[in-house]
Amino acid sequence: MEEEPRRRLLGRLDAIARSVQQRPEALALIALGSVGREPDRLDAWSDLDFFVVVQPGAKARFVEDLSWLAAVRPLVWHFRNTADGHKALMDDGVFCEFAVFTADELAPIPFAPGRLVWQREGVDESIATPQRELPRRPADETWIVGEALACLLVGLARWRRGEKLSAMRLVQGAALDRLIELDALRTRPPAGDPFNAERRLETRQPALAAELPRLAPGYEHTPAAAGALLAALRARGAVLNAAVVARIEELAAGAVIRSGKCEAPHAPAPHRSASGA
Repeated sequence: MEEEPRRRLLGRLDAIARSVQQRPEALALIALGSVGREPDRLDAWSDLDFFVVVQPGAKARFVEDLSWLAAVRPLVWHFRNTADGHKALMDDGVFCEFAVFTADELAPIPFAPGRLVWQREGVDESIATPQRELPRRPADETWIVGEALACLLVGLARWRRGEKLSAMRLVQGAALDRLIELDALRTRPPAGDPFNAERRLETRQPALAAELPRLAPGYEHTPAAAGALLAALRARGAVLNAAVVARIEELAAGAVIRSGKCEAPHAPAPHRSASGA
């Protein structure tokens, strides 16, 4: 990355640590994500993710009064997104997402290993390493493929009903998530964000990323997306139930929406299900 954005973001985090340590109740500041242990990923679009660790009884003061953060740079907007922290925008465009915990609260929380920016004397460095195991990506191919097919089936049924937004999210969202997982089983990409499989997909799974214009074409094109997802599953060797596939293809072929109503297609759809329903 350019040295200036990197220096600015890491320097800003150092300044936040200096502000925090002026508060006697503060124990540590842990940097996460690209400002944590992955600084090579830092660029001008990165934000600041961090935990502030405080003494028991001090949490509310840090969460309810952000003067310790505003002292570093004025805040033009912030909101409390959880009981533990805020999302905040500084006046120069730096975006922060942080949470405040006591050491006991932090212990059971799963998080990617962080970097200690500052710790008070006596605080062990292990506090930046999670004690709870990170969530694992699904590795059961039968479950992955089954969920993908179910999302396509239900999503297209909603499309036929006229629920186009819900259909799009099931097909181009949930079903696509399962395809990402299946592709990862096949290609074994480098480890990514344990909480968001789509992060850095374009560099981690470039062959799949090249298919995204067909897999996620948008609100008006969910039936086409369903067909592309079926083809992508087949291309990766997924074992697909013939009856479910036939029903998905029938729904996709017959999905004609006009004026918010579903109409039957003018020609019979191919691959009708055995029931004919």
